[in-house]
Amino acid sequence: MRALTIDAHGGTERIQHRDDLAVPALRADGEVRVRIRAVALNRLDLWTIGGLPGVTITPPWILGADGMGVVESTQGAVGRLGVGDRVVINPGISCRACEWCHKGEHSLCVRFGLLGEHHPGSFAEYLVLPASNLRRIPASVPDDIAAAFTLATLTAWRMCVTRAQVQAGEDVLIWGIGGGVAQAALRICKARGARVWVTSSSAEKLAQAEALGADVLLNHATEDVGKVVRERTKKRGVDVVIESVGERTWNASLMALTRGGRLVTCGATSGANATTDVRRLFWYQWSLMGSTMGNDAEFDAVTAELAAGRLWPTVDAVYPLAEGRVAFERMRDGAQFGKLVLRVSDG
Repeated sequence: MRALTIDAHGGTERIQHRDDLAVPALRADGEVRVRIRAVALNRLDLWTIGGLPGVTITPPWILGADGMGVVESTQGAVGRLGVGDRVVINPGISCRACEWCHKGEHSLCVRFGLLGEHHPGSFAEYLVLPASNLRRIPASVPDDIAAAFTLATLTAWRMCVTRAQVQAGEDVLIWGIGGGVAQAALRICKARGARVWVTSSSAEKLAQAEALGADVLLNHATEDVGKVVRERTKKRGVDVVIESVGERTWNASLMALTRGGRLVTCGATSGANATTDVRRLFWYQWSLMGSTMGNDAEFDAVTAELAAGRLWPTVDAVYPLAEGRVAFERMRDGAQFGKLVLRVSDG
């Protein structure tokens, strides 16, 4: 079996394209083996290569979270799935037995983990998953769109719809519009009738975001985002901030937030130790929320959007699996706008 792997942590030079791995076996009832057709990169994959606290890999470690393919075989009860079905993958694996899973909050599972980080990943010709982590998709959805869809869109859906509950007429600030989650959040917020402010350090990416429907464009390399937002809103601020940067942008995010506003974060790409003046927190009655991936109901919701031709991601480029390192280097350098996809197979 071919796969994209690492044997040790480091930089992109650690990435190997191998063709000598064993095809994973079906071991338990409810499992499905998928023949992978296309996969997509996420920033998480770069962090996995570099090494994450508390996460241990077993060489050869298969990278990747996102992907789509065709059901090749099944074992036991797998619901409506059948051999030959085209499916999209939810990379979040939960135990289905703990308190949180019974409540339907699968991403709060005490044993929650992600493909490519806590479990061998999707960047391979075959992948075995619980049937609960797969949804059928119609032939009308192209492989590259399906591969690039789930992690970013599911994350953004939970952030914008479930957690922040973005409403029509609200102002929403989204940091770093070149990334997949930020672009999914833009699409979701626009669909809900919000006015969306986006940031980037690239004029080209801001122009591309405007073409996707962004209302206000801010260059965070040359503008003080928090100050500009307050000036343009006559000191009111925005209703919602979609955060994923952390230390570098935290104070500007809070400065941009209106009284009673909501900030929701799913990441800390610039550092994890942001500070908050608690007096401002209680005085302005902000809601600061975390968000990770999504549950089964949210997976159903975003898959329905995908099947209906809505919320489709922008695909920056498609590479063959063997050229995966080139795609990783493009993501590492921040050169992409949208998702980077790897073609695994055509059948």
